[in-house]
Amino acid sequence: MEYSVVVVDDHILLSQAIGGLVEAFDQFKVMYLCKNGQELIDALQNPKNIPDIVLMDVNMPILNGIETTAHLKDHFPEVKVLALSIEEDDATILKMLRAGAKGYLMKDVKKAELQEALLEVVENGYYHTNTVAKILVNSLRHKESSVLSLKEREIEFIQHACTEKTYREIADIMCLSPKTIEGYRDVLFEKLNLRNRTGLVIYAIKNKIFTP
Repeated sequence: MEYSVVVVDDHILLSQAIGGLVEAFDQFKVMYLCKNGQELIDALQNPKNIPDIVLMDVNMPILNGIETTAHLKDHFPEVKVLALSIEEDDATILKMLRAGAKGYLMKDVKKAELQEALLEVVENGYYHTNTVAKILVNSLRHKESSVLSLKEREIEFIQHACTEKTYREIADIMCLSPKTIEGYRDVLFEKLNLRNRTGLVIYAIKNKIFTP
């Protein structure tokens, strides 16, 4: 069976080189190349242009890889995205995977590993290098540890903060001064790396501290 691949990268020569590598693999065929995510989304409006796999760069103008991957996850879930980037920081890798990418490779990947990754993605649904697997595990551990490090009163405050109550009303319910409640808020924002109350609500729901 032959699988179709689209390469999305704003560096034309690099995109062509990646396409040439893929063309050399027996089971894969390059359908076309795109310079950015918007160009890909426009092309996908034609059902004949929908590939099995997209090799996606992360940093691109107009529409980047993370935004494009999230769009594909929502509108073309059958298309599997394999990130191919020079970005190697943990935060970027996690954003790409959370957006829906099935794997993340560096652009200096060896030919044999690229072929293996493509095969794994179409046959098993994902491909994670040891580095990416460690990043995922560390992310899960961080989430667990952040929840475990919360004090009982902090959890109570979070649960109240997930409602429509004002901070002053929360202070009355918890029998604390508004200033103390503001202190809880500021400490939690810093501890959980959050910017606002909305982020606190999302965190609480994700970690099952609050059920809407």
